[in-house]
Amino acid sequence: MKTLRSSMPRFCLALAAGIAMVSPIGLAQAADGPYKVLKTAKVGGDGGFDYVTADADGRRLYVGRSGNPGRVTVFNLDTMEKVGEVANTMRVHGATASPKSHHGFASSNPVVMFDTKTLATIKTIEVKGSPDGYLYDPYNDRVYILSHSQPHATVIDAKEGTVVGTIDDLGGAPEQAATDGKGTIYVDIEDKHSIAVVDAKAMTVKTHYDLGDKGDGCAGLALDAKNEILFAACRNPQNMVILSAKDGKILDTLPLAGGSDGATFNPKTMEAFSSHGNGTLSVIKENSPTSFAVEQTLTTMIGGKTLTLDAKTGNILIIAAEYGPPPAPTTPPDATRKGGGRGGRGPMLPDSFTVLVVGK
Repeated sequence: MKTLRSSMPRFCLALAAGIAMVSPIGLAQAADGPYKVLKTAKVGGDGGFDYVTADADGRRLYVGRSGNPGRVTVFNLDTMEKVGEVANTMRVHGATASPKSHHGFASSNPVVMFDTKTLATIKTIEVKGSPDGYLYDPYNDRVYILSHSQPHATVIDAKEGTVVGTIDDLGGAPEQAATDGKGTIYVDIEDKHSIAVVDAKAMTVKTHYDLGDKGDGCAGLALDAKNEILFAACRNPQNMVILSAKDGKILDTLPLAGGSDGATFNPKTMEAFSSHGNGTLSVIKENSPTSFAVEQTLTTMIGGKTLTLDAKTGNILIIAAEYGPPPAPTTPPDATRKGGGRGGRGPMLPDSFTVLVVGK
């Protein structure tokens, strides 16, 4: 799943690089739980990044990379070797794929539809708004392209690559979405501390679940479809708000180790995961449909804010990079800039883009 977070692509000057497997650099392992960083793959390549998506069936890993030109970089999910690229994806944030039609879709403008086997472009699809997050829904083989500006969601038939409709009334800026696979989609609304409940067949919003003061700026959303439980990973405060997907009743609120930019749920282990830009991963254990606990806080890598689940292995994939020192403060400080005149985070170091594999 990015938006009121820094969703705009981040650019850097870097040279293309071959894959290199390295030991975790400065990645301390937490001893209070079963998860650890199993592998880091310093895959390099230039351009910023946002989302990462695992295609567990096709054994592919999709990463959107900004730059000139933008592209979706595709890796072998088992080896982290580079498979190829989907080129000419403008302002790309990531990509998802349909296991039914074997068609992939880059969340870019225009949306690029591609063959997941050959990575060849099939067509481009003009959409309105500003494509950012996305969701593949197996219920009716459709892809949802999310946008902070209206239309908030553009719905695409994954087989034909045609726009079948838009959803304009999500109520605010959508961040991450989850589907129960049975006709209902849930979307966290980052700027409204709420979750929109969508009828996938009618493409209409049925209701909104208000999180109140329990969580705002929610950028991650995961779903236990079997027990109908939502996990909303929020930034203000930094909480995992756990609520019933049936009626929105809040069941529990647990602290997170950082500001979330993505969440996922593994139904095999009954665990929810939230990744954070400060280099931590929170693991929430669902002991029962009414009992939840923070199982582990794992140190990963600074900047590792987005994640995806490999449903076959149960591993979590996190993307990050190394950065140089931030620009020196202006003298005298520029009063028009936040942070005392500092220019923010430093430049991304060449060829430092890394995929972390987290597992037991």
